[in-house]
Amino acid sequence: MTEALARGWLLAWIAFGAAPAGSLVLLLVHRITGGRWGEALAPILRPAAALLPLVALGFLGVAAALPALYPWAADPGAVKPDVAALYLNPASFTARGAVALLGWSVLAGLVLAGRCTRLVAGLGLAFYGLTISLVPVDWILSLEPRFTSSAFGAGFALHQLLAALALAAVASPRGLDGKTAPDLANLLLATLLGVLYVGLMSYVVAWYGDLPAKAAYYLRRAASPYPAVIGAAVAAGGLVPFLLLLLGAVRRSPGALRLVGLLVLLGLVLRFVWLVLPAWETGAGGAAIVAGPWLAGLVIAGLLALRLAGRFGRRLRHA
Repeated sequence: MTEALARGWLLAWIAFGAAPAGSLVLLLVHRITGGRWGEALAPILRPAAALLPLVALGFLGVAAALPALYPWAADPGAVKPDVAALYLNPASFTARGAVALLGWSVLAGLVLAGRCTRLVAGLGLAFYGLTISLVPVDWILSLEPRFTSSAFGAGFALHQLLAALALAAVASPRGLDGKTAPDLANLLLATLLGVLYVGLMSYVVAWYGDLPAKAAYYLRRAASPYPAVIGAAVAAGGLVPFLLLLLGAVRRSPGALRLVGLLVLLGLVLRFVWLVLPAWETGAGGAAIVAGPWLAGLVIAGLLALRLAGRFGRRLRHA
């Protein structure tokens, strides 16, 4: 796999996997708390969570192309010797990713099979909280191993939740009406504020710290076209949806929430572009071009997988 193909695959895989993981978390939360919002969104959240095994399968492409993606995989000297020996090495990276994705897939299977008790849901959320503090650092931050951020895992989890809620808004399930649409709007608004807050505070802390590694991280993203990318992500995917969600008419309308969801999804894709592509001084343009077809292919594969799973489930129920 060439560098451009591998890098495009990583970007597309990260963007594609956000909504399925976020859907699983929302289903686990609803299993513990209940509420009409979960019942209304279940027709979208359950099929989305069912795609987690496909996301886990896509991780094989990342693991197979580590030297083309991560500087520490191509040259262990890119990080400190103890870090390379104990943490950032291909075996540990692959093991952490496999455990997280297989665990999420098993939890999704339990939820879809109706075998997820409240205890299992609570333990599942604890497992997710542990793994989400590790794998986003591996998948994204280790592209630039000298940059660290203690809030990155929490911010990435909020991105996944926001992607799942935006997908639910775009799909507008039949249960989403004038009574349940405000619930979805409230969840979107709260999660969107969380994403904006964590992103802004991370930048402010890095700016005040004024450390070379953190400065280099943001200076790479100051080169064209990345200021326009993050500006469009914040405006189209953050500020405009936030202002729309303050309007009562929008909050009560599934059709208006569909527009909000589309804007949020666009903003999330641009955000992932801003996070991933500047890490590579060369090949970023090719990766950006390749990522689009990869993402489209993953979406099509996901839809086909859901269709086959639906047919299989209907045959089982008929039998």
